[in-house]
Amino acid sequence: MDKWITEFLYFLDVEKGLAKNTLESYGRDLKSFFSFINKNGHKSLLEISRNDITSYLLYLHKKGRATSTISRNLASIRSFYHFLLNEQVLDKDPSSNLESPKQEKKLPEILTISEVDLLLSQPDTSEITGIRDKSMLEVIYATGIRVSEIIDLNKMDINIDNGYIRCRGKGNKERIVPLGKIAVKNTKIYLEKSRSKLVKNNDSEEAFYVNHHGKRLTRQGFWKIIKKYAKQAKIDRKITPHTLRHSFATHLLENGADLRSVQEMLGHADISTTQIYTHITRKKLKGIYEKTHPRA
Repeated sequence: MDKWITEFLYFLDVEKGLAKNTLESYGRDLKSFFSFINKNGHKSLLEISRNDITSYLLYLHKKGRATSTISRNLASIRSFYHFLLNEQVLDKDPSSNLESPKQEKKLPEILTISEVDLLLSQPDTSEITGIRDKSMLEVIYATGIRVSEIIDLNKMDINIDNGYIRCRGKGNKERIVPLGKIAVKNTKIYLEKSRSKLVKNNDSEEAFYVNHHGKRLTRQGFWKIIKKYAKQAKIDRKITPHTLRHSFATHLLENGADLRSVQEMLGHADISTTQIYTHITRKKLKGIYEKTHPRA
């Protein structure tokens, strides 16, 4: 077996050009698998069955290995057997049709309403960039749009009078999202007091949010802005631009919004993507119940 593992890793290195860390990962997974096989009665490659592989995956599960680790082990075993078939060492693959364990969706990080208030109060609105930042933060929390969507906004996409924005999401799908009163107010201030100074009265610039050079703000630029204000607010957790999107959806559902409306505002093609936020609200509800019910 060691001979074929060595041959397999050589193939991945030379033919596939995989990274050193990836090769080491394949090697560890296969050695762990064959060590398990040997401890449970020595078998040759020809004797290893589908049941042996299933038993190994169950063994990893009982050992408390993460679902992602078990899936990776199965992928390593599959790749190895695929190699052996191509080399005509075997004529049957015992790993075929074995399903990877379903990975639990990790619940997204969200901010409390008081943390959002704290974060959104950080920009210094006595400065032109602070006015811009205040508008951007208010808009992204008011609408739940993605970072790519906010930096892609053009002047014609903002309807201040009617209080909505038009954005283009994944697959270039267009949607209309309402703006709240606070976002409208701060965006008006940005237009009146900040944007024209940032673009230096360059009317040909279409981008709605611009950097200090008067050009469209980049994704990295927005990321730096969020990091700066999160640090300033001393919020002790990792905050990304997407955190405000997650918070937007969760706070809407907590306050009675229906799932379909939230799906539409987020621009999710499938409602199952939006349902992750119901898990957060249920988890919070359970926590409240356990803290407050006398027999919980």
